[in-house]
Amino acid sequence: MGGGALRRWFAKHIMRYCSPTANIERNAHFGNQISIGDRSSAGVDSKLYGPITIGSNVMMGPECVIFTSNHISSRTDVPMIDQGMSKPEQVTIEDDVWIGQRCMVMPGVTIARGTIVAAGAVVTKDTLPYSVVGGVPAKLIRMRKQ
Repeated sequence: MGGGALRRWFAKHIMRYCSPTANIERNAHFGNQISIGDRSSAGVDSKLYGPITIGSNVMMGPECVIFTSNHISSRTDVPMIDQGMSKPEQVTIEDDVWIGQRCMVMPGVTIARGTIVAAGAVVTKDTLPYSVVGGVPAKLIRMRKQ
């Protein structure tokens, strides 16, 4: 059993769902609240903190991080370290998405079908279908369809 097949075998037994054609790259960190569709990948050194649904034909570059919760910081009379974490918010990555290297996706975001996320982007809001987004925070660069 090669490295990719072995990683996929482990993912199948840990994740909520892992397609038999998914590609789990080396050093990808993930939990049991992840679903990953056909021919999709979890990039090298990526960190996927569930609940996350990844559709089919999703390309993920190395070192991507998907967050589903965040530190609470609403009170100023209590140190942030003592305020705990927010409830997890579902992240959805629809079909046919390309996520470039070192992207971050924040809690509650949906990356729509056909979206390209430029390398290094921080996605804080839902994207439009067939859009190209980039920057910190990610903004619309152009549409792939006219």
